[in-house]
Amino acid sequence: MIVPIGIAFAVVILAIIVTMLMRRHLREKYAVMWLVIGVAMLALALFPDLLGALAGVLGVIVPSNLLFALAVALLIGVALHLSWELSRAEEEIRRIAEEVAILRVELDELRLAQRSDLAPGEKRNAGAASWDDSDDAV
Repeated sequence: MIVPIGIAFAVVILAIIVTMLMRRHLREKYAVMWLVIGVAMLALALFPDLLGALAGVLGVIVPSNLLFALAVALLIGVALHLSWELSRAEEEIRRIAEEVAILRVELDELRLAQRSDLAPGEKRNAGAASWDDSDDAV
């Protein structure tokens, strides 16, 4: 028996995935995984006996237990993948922040050098101390 609600749900999920992909709200590497999940949902909705046959082949007594085990495995896989992506993003953000800090220091040094070159009455060698710079009063 075909379940129309399951088919409608699978088609809606597939439509959402395709829409998000076309609007660039979902990257291609994630869309492939979600499209496979949507097609699997549609296949199970169209052929409900497929889950029972698969459960029999794998030795699972209750087909719904197989469905829940597959769902848990999928969620663990998604969580692991997202953790990996987050770790890569954090490393890249740290590297970029370090580069920005270095560039800021270089920019500040250039601005300081430019000000010392343009300021009237200042010597080019601003790092060297002279007797005239002393503010000590006797």
